Amino acid sequence: MTDVAPEPLFSTAEMADPLLDLLGGFIQELRDAGLPVSLTENLDAMEAVRAIPIGDRTTFKYALGATLVKNHQHWPAFETVFDVYFAIRGPEYSLTDPDADPFGEGDQQDNDSQQGDQGSQQGGGGGEGMSNEELAEMLYQALMRQDQVLQRAVARTAVDRFAGMEPGRPVGGTYYLYRTLRNLDLDGVLERMMEADQAQNEGRSGLDDRLARDEYESRVEKLKAEIEAEIRRRLVADRGVEAMAKTLRKPLPEDLDFMHATRDEMEALRKAIAPLTRKLAIRLARKRRNRNKGGLDFRNTIRKSLSYGGVPADPRFKHPRPSKPEMVIIADISGSVAAFARFTLHLVYAMSNQFSKVRAFVFIDGLDEVTDYFDGSDDITAAVHRVNTEADVVWVDGHSDYGHAFEVFEKNYMKSAINPKTTVMILGDARNNYHAAQSWIIQEMKRNARQVFWLNPEPGSYWDTGDSIVTEYAQYCDGLFEVRNLRQLETFVEAVL
Repeated sequence: MTDVAPEPLFSTAEMADPLLDLLGGFIQELRDAGLPVSLTENLDAMEAVRAIPIGDRTTFKYALGATLVKNHQHWPAFETVFDVYFAIRGPEYSLTDPDADPFGEGDQQDNDSQQGDQGSQQGGGGGEGMSNEELAEMLYQALMRQDQVLQRAVARTAVDRFAGMEPGRPVGGTYYLYRTLRNLDLDGVLERMMEADQAQNEGRSGLDDRLARDEYESRVEKLKAEIEAEIRRRLVADRGVEAMAKTLRKPLPEDLDFMHATRDEMEALRKAIAPLTRKLAIRLARKRRNRNKGGLDFRNTIRKSLSYGGVPADPRFKHPRPSKPEMVIIADISGSVAAFARFTLHLVYAMSNQFSKVRAFVFIDGLDEVTDYFDGSDDITAAVHRVNTEADVVWVDGHSDYGHAFEVFEKNYMKSAINPKTTVMILGDARNNYHAAQSWIIQEMKRNARQVFWLNPEPGSYWDTGDSIVTEYAQYCDGLFEVRNLRQLETFVEAVL
């Protein structure tokens, strides 16, 4: 019996115009946001969406994600772009007609929530005649029953009533979200749900109470996400897909600027550093194995040719064993460059098995060796914290003095730390507060070391402005690199180490 290929849900011709254009813009926005989407993955996505109904928004989303996203840390950026580009389907969504359902989600998500029919009858409309107290009661009932349809209706009504959105008004979605949530008093709703739950389950353990609170907090967070999505949909309808995509675009973890990252962004960086170090360690090991293959081993070739009647059919080569390099890190930990030094120390010590020896020095206007802080420590974060709190790096006033720090290094550590196998990495912005540069010490490092590299976290346009003297030092280095984020740090490691 011959297998018959299943008929696609819609033909290529049917997909060609609006959907194809939308997918093209969607993929281009992913690339603009930094996601590495190749032509092959683009074609895979086009093929995948031919096999699923576009009305099933969840399946459609995950089909695109499976073909276009290769790193789980890129998923939030993908979701944001998806919500913008596929927020509107069907009739145009109007800010003056919030009752319209342009998403077709009433039909789609009834499959997800069989209990939503009653809620849809109660709150599916605009809710214009409903008082704030009635809206609050409906919100409470929707969360207690986990009625998704009713929650969407409440979110729509709440945005219409409290957000104060106006067509063409250049206000960000965060402002509208704040106004809506402030009027809904979700903290009060959460406490009310907890009181009702505890009244029904008297005498239960504290652990059960905590689990119940976690569950209700999760429901509240989902409602907040629904409200945010509703605001985003209205903004997309008002301003257009491309404009909103640019407004909501955020850098990927590997593109976050070390020197200007927020606390949440710092956490994203910390999560991104582990997979990066594994990948770079593998690449460095492979690169070192394949380096310097060596010349022809004439003696072994002749010996091997005896089994072929004297014909050198199997040439033999010398394969020298490249030794692991030694690494010396000299890092400025003053002020804003401290974050850059911290993540570089994370990276290098996570790959320390690729080096025969790693020694670390930190400085501000004094210099101290901190190698022992990392030896035998499984928690690199704790070791870096010790560097920031225990290292003796202040000589006079705690303002950067590269010249004096290099003098301390030259006097106390140069002979023992640097040899012809050593690669030196100097991390800092070279802002010397107009002190003496002592650049001859960098020249001495270059004379005695295998390589000397300077990594600067400032934009190149800032170099040699004000008290920056980076070029004076760089003339004695093998390379000067702008390293402001993990992507640039990865590029540096792959290129030169």
